[in-house]
Amino acid sequence: MKNYIYNSFATLLYGDFMNFETEKISTLFQKIFIPTLLGMISLCAITAIDGMFVGHSVGSDGIAAINITAPLFMVFTGIGLMSGIGSSVIASVALAKGKIKLARLNVSQSLLFLSIFAVILSALMFVFPVKTSYLLGASDYLLDYVKTYLLWILPSFLFLMWTLVGVFMIRLDGAPKLAMWITIIESVTNTFLDWLFMFPFGWGLKGAALASSISTIIGGVLTLWYLLYKAKTLRLYSIKIDLRGFPLFAKGILKQCRIGSSAMLGEATMAVLMFVGNHVFMQYLGDNGVGAFGVCCYYAPFVFMVGNAIAQSAQPIISYNFGLCNLERVKETVKIAIKTALGFGVLTTFVFSVFPHFMVGLFLQNENPAAILAVSGFPYIATGFTLFILNLTVIGYFQSLECIKPATFFALLRGFVFLIPCFYLLPEVLGIAGIWLAMPLSEGLTFLSVAVFYFWKHIKNKP
Repeated sequence: MKNYIYNSFATLLYGDFMNFETEKISTLFQKIFIPTLLGMISLCAITAIDGMFVGHSVGSDGIAAINITAPLFMVFTGIGLMSGIGSSVIASVALAKGKIKLARLNVSQSLLFLSIFAVILSALMFVFPVKTSYLLGASDYLLDYVKTYLLWILPSFLFLMWTLVGVFMIRLDGAPKLAMWITIIESVTNTFLDWLFMFPFGWGLKGAALASSISTIIGGVLTLWYLLYKAKTLRLYSIKIDLRGFPLFAKGILKQCRIGSSAMLGEATMAVLMFVGNHVFMQYLGDNGVGAFGVCCYYAPFVFMVGNAIAQSAQPIISYNFGLCNLERVKETVKIAIKTALGFGVLTTFVFSVFPHFMVGLFLQNENPAAILAVSGFPYIATGFTLFILNLTVIGYFQSLECIKPATFFALLRGFVFLIPCFYLLPEVLGIAGIWLAMPLSEGLTFLSVAVFYFWKHIKNKP
């Protein structure tokens, strides 16, 4: 009886055993995707919950301030995902070939690199908060709001890095449910602390940032605890870096970054979307426009995370079987991932197009000028969500096969080559609607480029 209870609890916490080599693909994908999606949605909820409480306690100025700092969060997340996905792909292939020590070393290198990066950059911003705020796009009116939020959110970035890399390794270690539970714990903690700090304590933006920091720290500590003491295979490996060992360390990090570079660019796309969008909305509609766009940007990470969840769920299956040269299982995984992306894309587009009043009302009062602008814009931007998710899934496929050039190329197209010109040119042609349609057009052009690439490769490879 005792063993039964323990085993049941272990299954609930860690998940069922997974065999990447022989288990049915649909079952394997489901085991990873459901907890991954729930975990990522919980992670996104941390920021969204901040926005809901801030919107109803501070107002649209508070939302605008958080939205201005959001690109910074995206940069950190992008670097974390780059290293996390890169190390996960390398570790997956290493495990398929029985090289456990190499897999452990790879994970440890990733965590060390990200820790150093987070500490140095956070320290610089802590010393120069005003310059950082202006660099992010804060106006004189919003400066105090942005600086306050920035200073209290900075301590969390180190622990965010640990979580971002750790959840990849926890899934690969056969415990996707644990990765989910860590993010759920973060979300629940953040929700309670948001309410406590902003309403009973009346701390405003400071309270929102502090709640996010504390919850993120908890998630990072739990992640590191698992990798240090509870991991079945991917326990952290002791790293000694001296003059002789540094070139090997640097080589390993560079390989991770090359493989995961498109993931960083994917997150950079969100940063560019928010950064350039803030400037364009400010130009055409002022602070209320930034507030309206800010509400949309609270939802955009949810859509982004759906695409990411699909790509990341497929990644260990694809990479492991690619390492074994089992291409049939690779193809089957890709088909399931594409179908899942289409289903969630259509559902997301429907919800945002049909229920904009409800979606916006969670953050702002309906009579708020920013809310009115957001309601009118939601149906426009929602037209791009299906292609948004599909493009992330396709880029994730190339990452999983270590096909760095096409993954990076398509990530650059959607995040920079197409998106920035669309933001500045479409309003000149279509007016305010053009700002909202910038992202959908960019994703559409990227998907067209993917289709052209696919058919060109198909024709080229024909006998």
